[in-house]
Amino acid sequence: MRLLLTSILLSLASLTAEPLTKLHALAGSNFSEIVKFRDHGALGEQAWEFLSAGMPESDLKSLSADLLIENFDYAMRARSEFAWSEGISEEMFFNDVLPYAILDETRESWRPEFYSLCKELVKDCQTAGEAAQVLNRDLFNKVNVHYNRGRKKPNQSPSESMQTGKATCTGLSIILAYGCRSVGVPARLAGTPLWSDKSGNHTWVEIWDGEWKYLGADEYDAKGLNRGWFGGRASKAQKDKWQHAIWATSWKGEAHFPMVWSVENKSVQAVNVTSRYTKTQPVSKKEEALAVRVFEEKGGSRLVAEVSLLDEEGKAKSSVTTKANRADMNDVARLPLSGKAPWHLLVKVGEREKLVVVKELPKQTFDVVFGKAVQADADPLDLAPVLAAWKKDGRAEREKELAEKVIRAADKEMRFLERKLGAEPEGGHSLWISMHGGGGAPAQVNDGQWRNQINLYSPQEGYYIAPRAPTNTWNLWHQPHIDPLFDRLIANYVICKGVNPNKIYLLGYSAGGDGVYQLAPRLADRFAAASMMAGHPGNVNPDNLRNLRFEIFMGEKDGAYKRNETAAKWKGLLAEKKEADPAGYSHRVTIYPGLGHWMDRKDAEVVPRMLKETRVEWPKKVVWVQSGVLHERFYWLGVTKKGAKKNRRLEGRVEGQHLAITGEDVTGLKLWLSDELLDLDKEVVVTLNGKEAFRGKVKRDAKVATESLKHRCGMIATALLELE
Repeated sequence: MRLLLTSILLSLASLTAEPLTKLHALAGSNFSEIVKFRDHGALGEQAWEFLSAGMPESDLKSLSADLLIENFDYAMRARSEFAWSEGISEEMFFNDVLPYAILDETRESWRPEFYSLCKELVKDCQTAGEAAQVLNRDLFNKVNVHYNRGRKKPNQSPSESMQTGKATCTGLSIILAYGCRSVGVPARLAGTPLWSDKSGNHTWVEIWDGEWKYLGADEYDAKGLNRGWFGGRASKAQKDKWQHAIWATSWKGEAHFPMVWSVENKSVQAVNVTSRYTKTQPVSKKEEALAVRVFEEKGGSRLVAEVSLLDEEGKAKSSVTTKANRADMNDVARLPLSGKAPWHLLVKVGEREKLVVVKELPKQTFDVVFGKAVQADADPLDLAPVLAAWKKDGRAEREKELAEKVIRAADKEMRFLERKLGAEPEGGHSLWISMHGGGGAPAQVNDGQWRNQINLYSPQEGYYIAPRAPTNTWNLWHQPHIDPLFDRLIANYVICKGVNPNKIYLLGYSAGGDGVYQLAPRLADRFAAASMMAGHPGNVNPDNLRNLRFEIFMGEKDGAYKRNETAAKWKGLLAEKKEADPAGYSHRVTIYPGLGHWMDRKDAEVVPRMLKETRVEWPKKVVWVQSGVLHERFYWLGVTKKGAKKNRRLEGRVEGQHLAITGEDVTGLKLWLSDELLDLDKEVVVTLNGKEAFRGKVKRDAKVATESLKHRCGMIATALLELE
């Protein structure tokens, strides 16, 4: 111990003016705050040197001396009070007890509250491991925070999680690690950006008890440490592939901790600890198993259910009990399978039973929706063959287009550039279509705008695409051929790249912004969100944006074509629509003071917000006004080919089993229906301008599903009601 302390002091003595000058430059006006606690108490100088050397630049510029001194004092108090803390080295104390933060969570004064709460919980513990176990068992009930995917963000600070009582694995791990550190137990976060089977990411906690041991936050196991549902997956991690490796946070590390919510942020240091998991975790023999989850309804709560694999006589061959409530969404029951597909399952929730058929082993989880039969794999129509045929038909040509970076449709060719960003999340990557400016200019000018667009925005994950407009006319992006080209582009990525059809986003700058104004309303049912940058709309009706998140960005001084005036006008229009229909028209209009046509990339602020949005597939209300480019379907509303007329307006509502359609012309309608929208096992009532036009059951039909997939990726209608 004394030798280590001597070496630290010698290191401090050798500190030259050069690193101090560098630190001063990084901290700027906040430098005086950073150095205030240097002379504060025993080990103050060593603590200052260690923490300041590893501080993210944002902390150097913002942290107060009061917070740093308070953090230091409480860490030292824990070190002197708890026996397990007294026995750790200064190096480990500095690295895994003293730091005021772990990831990029909001910085806050957490030590006093956690110290007061946790010291009472661990007062009878004898070892660091025992203390960590007690905290994992009792702390989350004390702070009233448990697993819930409805949290606001993954990297919540403890106070942010306590405000709602919700956190997922990262937020829970931060709470547990803070709790451990508050009573002198060395703790750090460990995790992987993506399991090697691509089933998702995960974060947990490691604590030091003579050696590093792991535990899942809020997943208490009375049998001890180094246990958890994720142990088997961790044993298959890949050290040499960063996205499949296991990393542990460190204030002084060899690499950076890859944070999936902020992939480009390299401010959190880490060490690669993959080898310890792959060596110590037993690797079970390979067997085919079905990862199964059961929900009350789509998007609803998980259920504890008994799921059994049935033999030909209907007897159970194997069974599992599914996880629910506080279980991590990736903590999934695995049902051993035998024989070949199809497999027949019996799902029991209390006295309720449901028979489902698994046609093929899914890549990730098999989700059974116990209420309505809305899950494709569990739907009595059996959509598996329909989906398989859709993905197979013309697949070779789609693959060729993606390889050649060109889309062909409507007798046009549209070249594109591609960037793939981030680890693939559960459900598949997102897709970003980003339209360039220019227009009404020589090809080489538009080519330059195109090449610039591919680097203009950088979402944290997804396929970011910059298409090249097929023409060089002023109306680059709102000619009729754009619609089928974009549909083809989206379908190619969904079918060939596994893109999530509910995570498609539209952006555009200047003439590309003109395109967003035009395309977002008429193709609203393709996208999860759309953002317009520095464009002007022309004669466009915003009514169709009712179910699409829409943002506008404009420089205050961007007066060409009255872009700025029009943006302000749309701000008023959208606000009026929101006021009249509070459940719809989610929007934001940002006009930057003092800026012109170029907004200094400030508009990129929208990208993280967009990524939080998911397409509304089956809205209970649809407003549809046809533009000059005609379509025969919008969400679940449809018309015959003859019924597709410019400026035709329809409004559709769903209340229970009642579909109410209003409009000046309500003839020639085609209603694309699904169990997502209403219960197709029950009677459906349709009224047209208040008069009953249909009452009865609508039959599910595989042909309808096949036709529906030709119109949209996802939003699979399983029944069609045609009204003259």
